[in-house]
Amino acid sequence: MDAEHLVMSRRGLAGAFALAATALAGCAKDDPEATASSQSPVGTSETTRVVIAMNAGSEPAAGFDPLVAWGCGEHVHEPLIQSTLITTDENLNFVNDLATDYICSEDGLTWTFTIRDDVMFTDRERLTASDVAFTINQVAHGNTSEADLSMVDQAVATSDATVEIHLTRPHNALLYTLAVLGIVPEHAYGEGYGANPIGSGRYMLVQWDRGQQAIFRANPDYYGEPPVMDQVVVVFMDEDAALAAVQAGQVDIAYTYATHAEQSFSGFELTALGTVDSRGVSLPCIPAGSTKLDGANEYPAGNDVTCDVAVRRAINLGIDRQRAIDHVLNGYGQLAYSVGDSMPWASADMRVEYDPDGAAALLDEAGWTVGDDGVRVKDGVRAAFDLWYASDDSVRQALANDFADQMAEFGIEVTPRGGSWDEIYPHEFEQPVLWGWGSNSPVEVYELNYSTGWGNYACYESDTVDAYLDAALAQPDIESSYAYWQRAQWDGEEGIAPQGAATWFWIANVDHLYFKRAGLDIGAQKPHPHGHGWSLVNNVDRWSWTS
Repeated sequence: MDAEHLVMSRRGLAGAFALAATALAGCAKDDPEATASSQSPVGTSETTRVVIAMNAGSEPAAGFDPLVAWGCGEHVHEPLIQSTLITTDENLNFVNDLATDYICSEDGLTWTFTIRDDVMFTDRERLTASDVAFTINQVAHGNTSEADLSMVDQAVATSDATVEIHLTRPHNALLYTLAVLGIVPEHAYGEGYGANPIGSGRYMLVQWDRGQQAIFRANPDYYGEPPVMDQVVVVFMDEDAALAAVQAGQVDIAYTYATHAEQSFSGFELTALGTVDSRGVSLPCIPAGSTKLDGANEYPAGNDVTCDVAVRRAINLGIDRQRAIDHVLNGYGQLAYSVGDSMPWASADMRVEYDPDGAAALLDEAGWTVGDDGVRVKDGVRAAFDLWYASDDSVRQALANDFADQMAEFGIEVTPRGGSWDEIYPHEFEQPVLWGWGSNSPVEVYELNYSTGWGNYACYESDTVDAYLDAALAQPDIESSYAYWQRAQWDGEEGIAPQGAATWFWIANVDHLYFKRAGLDIGAQKPHPHGHGWSLVNNVDRWSWTS
């Protein structure tokens, strides 16, 4: 959205109110109790209900089916309707859900889980290890899921309470996927499951009006601590409609972006939640002239400017991240130096201080001299490249333009180019691209930096780094893997860090912003991964009204 369109006109505001009213009216269609109230719910029957506005893209196209995209994929979250073997707390420590215990074999190839014997699906059938094995095998060997269990050979239920997961290679990051993979009933899974899911989790889906809303109620047979919030109403709407719904008092919490953060609404407060939602730019490390496969597509690879490590290091030194956060994000973000800042696997060696003089000195020493037009040149190559970004994202557009302005000060000519992802992908290996990444898992550290990783847009290859990444996944316990993830980033001599290969530069972790009704306590939130959406309600069962 262009900046001049960010402020709603009177006509646009009226339209947004109409859209919000249409979506919320659906709450009353089949369930009058679900109608959003414009009054404070405190002290009324509303004290155990919350109405949440999510962006339209958060609605799962295939329904609430963990074997497709519910809870998994690029934007992972707890599935709410289904139970998971394990889960994570707000500090990302693993805690048991269905599992009562689990161990890994010394060779890292077999994980054995013992599960509870007191769990019932909402159709009153008992959940057993066979359901767990069925779910995992469907994901591992099916072709519909966005979850990655490609490392699984077979899951086998050895008893009603025990399941073994056999791997083709050591891969302890499997645990992060299992922490969000909802277990479905083998006896009741089939076509149409996503619209009428049977689960054993904290909530049941009681109504889904496609394109408008989903209504959840607490599962009365849930084996864990009963949810405090009995009813959760999620309405799907674009940002203007969500803001209108906030102004009308029709929702209790709604997402927004930094461009609207300066607005205020009676009875609501702006809440900024911490994330690992990173904005970073890949820097091709090889010279132009080769190609690289992305699935079935073969694209040009390499860049004659960014293949010089001095240029990549200079960019990392010369980018004023705080300026970008202040100018583009209105201050709602944190400095970013890697795809996993603040995570247990993060490395302090990824941090780089803003040093414009040092950046210029690096370029001078490497032979990049300033030409008559102000652009540096080396061996006849101008220090000029494109920076691609998703044209439907106004924040990325602004970040790209800010970066171009900053690099011009060093004699590097950056041309921002917006486009659809179909237009961007053919350039992903030959030009820098402004990406959004970040998850509560180290998998992205692996895939963005491993020689054959699906996200190695920088075309960086290092046997040393690959060995560290493989060793990280091979550890039989997660804690032992952290040191290997960190060494892959920098071991003192080699790595992807800014003083090393400098394969990316990272700008900011963008805060996730919400207008929240005063008196609504949303508890301790985990760091949110990339993308607004369901990660907000990971802990919705513990939300409460305090005043």
